[in-house]
Amino acid sequence: MKLHRFEEVWLIFAVIIIVGSMVITGYQAFAQEMGPPSHKETIDPQKVDQTAPFDSPGVFETGDNAYEVVMTLEAFNFNPGDIEVPVGSTVEFIMTSKDVIHGMQIIDTNVNAMIIPGHIQTISQTFNEPGEYLILCNEYCGTGHQLMSTTITVK
Repeated sequence: MKLHRFEEVWLIFAVIIIVGSMVITGYQAFAQEMGPPSHKETIDPQKVDQTAPFDSPGVFETGDNAYEVVMTLEAFNFNPGDIEVPVGSTVEFIMTSKDVIHGMQIIDTNVNAMIIPGHIQTISQTFNEPGEYLILCNEYCGTGHQLMSTTITVK
């Protein structure tokens, strides 16, 4: 079968694009460790209130300008509610849901996580700009979903 010259060029170009995409994706996943998390921490969603660290949610200073926020999400509520951290802080959020699937999105940042009942979700963010950051639930979780929000105040 004889291919026209333009068909050969486009075929070669398409193969180069496909192979290049696979190489870039493989490099990001393995060398830069940008792949999805492979470990999965789970707890009993019925016993969240009795399971550490979720038995006492809150904001904890873990080092110099490092904070840990242990957070539970449930029926239209983030616990703890309003959070305050200093400018330049790196905050590690450790979250789980007590009832249904929730989402946690911090507006004006790249933080966007799905919180599944019984699964522990961990995500980190550095807040270099002062201001008030809105946290929204971006997964429909029931009739009061639109009311589920809180704030992070960075001073």
